[in-house]
Amino acid sequence: VQLQASGGGFVQAGGSLRLSCAASGRTFSVYYMGWFRQAPGKEREFVAAISWSGGSTYYADSVKGRFTITRDNAKNTVYLQMNSLKPEDTAVYYCAQKPGRNYPSDPMRYDYWGQGTQVTVSS
Repeated sequence: VQLQASGGGFVQAGGSLRLSCAASGRTFSVYYMGWFRQAPGKEREFVAAISWSGGSTYYADSVKGRFTITRDNAKNTVYLQMNSLKPEDTAVYYCAQKPGRNYPSDPMRYDYWGQGTQVTVSS
């Protein structure tokens, strides 16, 4: 299984970025997908997750109303649209894949991870 994240970059506060994560190696549509992030000196934290068909989505309180997770099962890709970015959103963002529906915010439930993409938000 390979997860390839892209779309990170440098943006000013209030700006937007769209992250993508292309998956390969197993049937994409039967796995939950999640986004996590890790800032320097901090633990990896949950950002958002989406169910198999996209009918259910989950967000960390810190991004609710600003970020949107979607998926395109025909393209084996999950997206994270990030609007109204803040300096505290600066981190390396990782996509991940998990079997089953339980505990979508628990990183330990995810069995494959992408390599991460850097997002830097300046004030």
